[in-house]
Amino acid sequence: MDHHTNAELDTAEELGAQLTRLVRLVHRAKSQFTKKGPDGIEQSAYAILFRLIQDGPQRTGRLAEALHSEISTISRQSNALVHHGLVERQADPDDGRASLLAPTSEGQRIFREAHDQRARWLAEVLADWSQADRQALTSLFARLNTDIEARTPSLAEPTCAPQAKGGHE
Repeated sequence: MDHHTNAELDTAEELGAQLTRLVRLVHRAKSQFTKKGPDGIEQSAYAILFRLIQDGPQRTGRLAEALHSEISTISRQSNALVHHGLVERQADPDDGRASLLAPTSEGQRIFREAHDQRARWLAEVLADWSQADRQALTSLFARLNTDIEARTPSLAEPTCAPQAKGGHE
């Protein structure tokens, strides 16, 4: 069993509290500022659209696995995305009986719009920070994410490489 000093545990506890606060604030900001999509599309369905844009066309089962969700949930959400023209079904070249989900040009446009809006919001949040501080924060978050994935293999996202501009929606 690992043994940590009281100082290490105190710091970890404070970091945990700050991360919880961050998640709450980001969730609240996202619900207030993110442009709502067409009626009938759950906000969480946009994670499907992101995956398809990031990783290419996929089967429903692979999406469910990548998003740690039930196939029935992914099916319902992807059906709404298809209905609204953001995602389309394509024949699976490896199995004619199966289909792949792929983003449409409208889905890509909606994604870019949300991505750009997030970048503008974060730039505004960090406007008073020095470039060195912004870079340090980005580097430390990347390191934290990598270490969390390394110590929690079920959280790793091997099909999702870091992007120079990006991040996840």
